[in-house]
Amino acid sequence: MLARVLLSALALTVSLPLAGASPRDDGEETLLLWYNKPASVWTEALPVGNGQLGVMIYGGVDKECLQLNEGTLWAGAPYDPVNPAAKDALPEVRRLVFAGRYKEASDLIDEKVIAKPRGQMPYQTVGSLRLTFPAAARVTDYQRSLNLESAVASVQYNADGVRYLREVFASAPDQVIAMRLSADRPGSVSFSASMDTPMTAALSKEGGDTLILNGIGGDSGGINGALRYQARVKILAKGGQTQAEGGTISVANADEVTILVAAATSFVNFDDATGADPEKIAKKRISKAKKQSFEELLAAHEKDYRALFDRVKLDLGNSPAAKLPTNERIANFARGNDPQLATLYYQYARYLMISCSRPGGQAATLQGLWNDSMNPPWQSKYTININTEMNYWPVESGNLAECAEPLVDLVKGLSVTGARTAREMYGASGWVAHHNTDLWRASAPIDGALWGMWPTGGAWLCLHLWDRYDFSGDRRTLKEIYPLMKGACEFFLDTLQVDPSSGYLVTNPSISPENIHPDGVAVCAGPTMDMQILRDLFANTLKAAKILDRDEEFQTKLEAARAKLTPNKIGSAGQLQEWQQDWDMQVPEIHHRHVSHLYGLFPGRDITLRGTPDLAAAAKKSLEIRGDKSTGWATAWRINLWAHLDEGDHAYGILKILLTPDLTYPNLFDAHPPFQIDGNFGGAAGIAEMLMQSGGGEIELLPALPSAWPEGSVSGLCARGAAEVALSWKNGRLVEAAVTSLRGGEYLLRYKDVVKKVTLDKGETIRWNGK
Repeated sequence: MLARVLLSALALTVSLPLAGASPRDDGEETLLLWYNKPASVWTEALPVGNGQLGVMIYGGVDKECLQLNEGTLWAGAPYDPVNPAAKDALPEVRRLVFAGRYKEASDLIDEKVIAKPRGQMPYQTVGSLRLTFPAAARVTDYQRSLNLESAVASVQYNADGVRYLREVFASAPDQVIAMRLSADRPGSVSFSASMDTPMTAALSKEGGDTLILNGIGGDSGGINGALRYQARVKILAKGGQTQAEGGTISVANADEVTILVAAATSFVNFDDATGADPEKIAKKRISKAKKQSFEELLAAHEKDYRALFDRVKLDLGNSPAAKLPTNERIANFARGNDPQLATLYYQYARYLMISCSRPGGQAATLQGLWNDSMNPPWQSKYTININTEMNYWPVESGNLAECAEPLVDLVKGLSVTGARTAREMYGASGWVAHHNTDLWRASAPIDGALWGMWPTGGAWLCLHLWDRYDFSGDRRTLKEIYPLMKGACEFFLDTLQVDPSSGYLVTNPSISPENIHPDGVAVCAGPTMDMQILRDLFANTLKAAKILDRDEEFQTKLEAARAKLTPNKIGSAGQLQEWQQDWDMQVPEIHHRHVSHLYGLFPGRDITLRGTPDLAAAAKKSLEIRGDKSTGWATAWRINLWAHLDEGDHAYGILKILLTPDLTYPNLFDAHPPFQIDGNFGGAAGIAEMLMQSGGGEIELLPALPSAWPEGSVSGLCARGAAEVALSWKNGRLVEAAVTSLRGGEYLLRYKDVVKKVTLDKGETIRWNGK
C-alpha cells in the first residue's frame, strides 16, 4: 500500500561549531559560488541539474539533504479545460467591451469564459535523499561551493583531524546524479542514507545497497494524478561495511563511496501520462552508470557540459571583493566595486539554463528545474505573459541555442491543444494560448479575467521561434517553425475585431497583463502590447513565407491585416499609452511591475531609438513613471529596456538594485520574492544587451556600456544574422571587435555614430576598432 510520507522542514541545523571557517583557497578561480557555512533554507542550497534531473544540495556537516526533482513529475493528467459556455458568451463580452462596460464584461468572463478548472497543474518534487554522519567534536575550514566551469558542487571541511570532501554533479550523458564522498584518511567515510517525500509514495530497498522510492503525481483542480514515478539510489562503497535495515542503508568505515541517483516517470508527452515505464528507465540508467568509475562519469559530464558553457567568455574586471563568500558579495554589491559579481551572475544564468533546459527535456518552468513543494508558488508552471519568455532571453545571444529546443517543443504541443481551444472557445482556425500553460499544454484562460483573459501568449512565444531562425539562418529550422507561426496568425486573422471608435483592428476581449485600468478591471480591447506582439508576429511570418516561397494568398491577407492594426499612441504625459485610451496616469497602481506596453522596445521590434525616436522617448517617459525597482523579474526587464535606450549607467543602476538581498537570494536565485528563475535569465540578458545588440540587419557594439565597467572583454556572443561577436574595450571605448559570419552575408556594424557595412563569407572574420 502506498503511504504518504511527510517531508519534515527542510531547514537543517549543524549541531557543532564551524570553527575557523575560511574563504576559498583558490582565489584565482572566479566562476565559483562559495560559502563558509551550510545552507539552512532552500534558497541557500546549491542547484545542480542535467535538464531532466535536478538536485538542491544543502551541505550540512552532520546531516546532508539532497532535494530531488524530475522534470516531468507534475500533478494531474491530460485534460481539456475549455469552458463549454465560453463560445456563446464571447459575442456579448465583445459588445460590452466596445460599449465601455468593462466591469460587466469582466464579470461575464469570470462566469462563463474562464477555464474549468480555473487553475492549472503544479510541478512537484520527487522528495529528498538524506545522509546522516557521525557527530564530530570540532569542524574547521568549512567550504561549500559550486564551480560553474565544471558544474560540480562540493562540500569540504576538517573534522577531528580528517579532511572530508563531497562532490556532486548531474550527468546529461548518463542521466544520473553522481555523488562521491571521500576523506584523506582511509576508512573514514561513514553515514546512513534514507529518503522521504511529501508525495504519495512508498520506500523500499533492493539488495543491500539500493533505496527505491515509488510514487504517483498528485491530484489538482479535480484532475486525478496519473503519473507514476520511481527514484533509485545506488550506494557503491570502496572498503568498509554496507548494511541495509528498514528504510536505511548504512556505510561504515569506507575509504570512498559513490552514490548514484536516477529518477523517471511514466510521462510520454502532453497527451500520454502512462505510456512509459519509470522502473525500467531508472534501472537501466543506474545499471549503465555503475559500470563506470566516478572519474569516468565526471569526465563524460564535463566534456558534455563544457562544450556548451565554454562558448562564451566574459571579463568585466575584478576587485578584492571577488574573494568574499557569495552571500557577502550580494549584500555589498550596491555599495562597493565588484564588477566580477556581474560576470558571475551572467555565467550563473548560462549554467542554470544548461542545467534545466536541454534537448529531450521540458522547458524551464518558473523555478527552472528545482522545486521542493507539491504546490509551489504559481504552481511553478509556465507563465507566458512574460516569465517563460524571459527565461529564454539570454539563450540565443549567449550561444546556447540547443537549450531553446524544449521551448520549441512546448510551442509544438501548444499548437495542438491551442487549436482545440481556438475551435471550441472562439470558433476560429489556427491555435491560441493565453497567459499560462503546464506539462499538459493547457491553453484556455485561467485564474480570472484580471489575469487570464489575454489571448497573445502563444503569439509572443512565436518571437522565440523566429529568433531561432534569425540567429542561425538555418532554413531547416525555418521550415520547422513556419507552420507554428502561420497557425498563430490564422487564429488572429479569424478573431481580430474592428474597433468602432477608430476603424482599426484590435483584440477583444483582452487585457494589458495583470494591470487594472481606471474602471477597476483589466478587460479592454486592443491593449498596446497585443498590437506590438501581433505586428512582430505578422511581420516575421511574412518574412518566413517569402523566404520559403509559400502561401501567396495568405501573405496578402496578413499584410492587409497588419496595416490595419491600431498603432502605438503617445499620451498626455508624454508616455507611451498602455491602452487605446489615455489611462496611464489614472491607474490604481502607477508603479505596476508589468511594463507590458514596452514590449515593443524590448524584446519586440516595434520601437527603436533611431528608427522611431518619438516612440522611444515616450517609452522612456513610461519607464520613468513606472520606476526602477519592482519584483525581481520586473526589475530585470527594466535593465533590458534602459539598455535599449542606450543608457548604460541607468541600466547598471538597476542591476545594482537586482543584485541585493531584497531581490537575490544567497544562492544567487532571483527573488520575486518568492523565488522565480526568470529574473536570473532576464538580468543576464540585460548584461548581454548592454554589451551587444542586434536586429534589423545591424549589430551594435557596446551600446550601453556603463562607466562601472571601463575595461573588459567578451567573446562568443551571438548576433542575429548568424554571426559570432568578440569585443574588448578600455577606458570605456571599443578597442577591437571581431565579427565572424556563421553562414555568410551582409552586416551593418555600429559603434556609437559610426556604421560600417561589410560582406563576409561563411567562417570569415572582420576585425574593427569602431573608426
